[in-house]
Amino acid sequence: MQTVKIILYQRMANLTIVTGFLLKDFSDIWELQILHAMLFLLIYLVTLIGNFLIFTIISLERKLHTPMYFFLKNLSFLDLCLISITVPKSIANSLSHNCSISFLGCVSQLFLMILFAITELFLLTAMSYDRYVAICQPLNYEVIMNSETCVKMAATSWLSGVLFGVLYSASIFTLPFCHSKEIHQFFCDVPSLLRISCSDSHLAVDVTISLAFSLAVLSSIYIIISYSYIFSTVLKIPTTEGRSKAFSTCLPHLIVLIVFVTTGSISYLKPSQDSDSVLELLLAMFYTVVPPTLNPVIYSLKNKDMKTALRKFITWKYFSKGLILKSFP
Repeated sequence: MQTVKIILYQRMANLTIVTGFLLKDFSDIWELQILHAMLFLLIYLVTLIGNFLIFTIISLERKLHTPMYFFLKNLSFLDLCLISITVPKSIANSLSHNCSISFLGCVSQLFLMILFAITELFLLTAMSYDRYVAICQPLNYEVIMNSETCVKMAATSWLSGVLFGVLYSASIFTLPFCHSKEIHQFFCDVPSLLRISCSDSHLAVDVTISLAFSLAVLSSIYIIISYSYIFSTVLKIPTTEGRSKAFSTCLPHLIVLIVFVTTGSISYLKPSQDSDSVLELLLAMFYTVVPPTLNPVIYSLKNKDMKTALRKFITWKYFSKGLILKSFP
């Protein structure tokens, strides 16, 4: 009995009440930290402006109130949220020499990260279905993709994100942390938190990761099948202009999806390493920073309707500003 008490006391001594964590710097050199902060700030501002413009233009332009742009509007809002969770905190840490994050801050960051990432995955799946119906069943498009169906698909995506956010957060932060508080990543993510947990058994986390990975695989298979039908239909279009328009809409969507799903899956499924790895930082950047940055470029520069609406929006802002200035003597 006394031996059991000694073991229990030893285990309790090893466990500490975690009040915060330390995030990883991209470099120990101050000049490189400043360079990283400036680069991330530039990327963040470009992403912020691009996604905000898409969201605003689609909201104001009545001609863009269609299912395709409804999902694109949701995607822009998601990208704004996704990049805002990690990048501003990383910039502030680099400039302040303070890499700490509170326990509640880490919980919130992980929850929101999973919420928006899973929601984006399901939203990209919904967008592929929308393109499949538009190109392969154009006569039934308005009947199938009515407003009620679009809202239900978007709501399902958001609810799925919330569900997985809760599952990941609950399974990770119920684990004991007794090792170093330093997270080997520039934000709180699942693999890095598992590395500093002193629990050898994390069944709930493994089940949640397996479930999310299975859904990601199923979504990817569905999207690939949808695009195989889309491309076979597009190749039958007699005009070169029609084919190029369809490919310009679908191919970028598929590329962003591949980057997003592949890098996220590798990051979460690869074996944990005891030493820091540049690959981990690069993978995390590819599924947290690259898709939100690329989406505005893809959907604004490659989309004729978006470019027309953007010119109309800029002209209207310039004209209204001129009228306001002329009204003052």
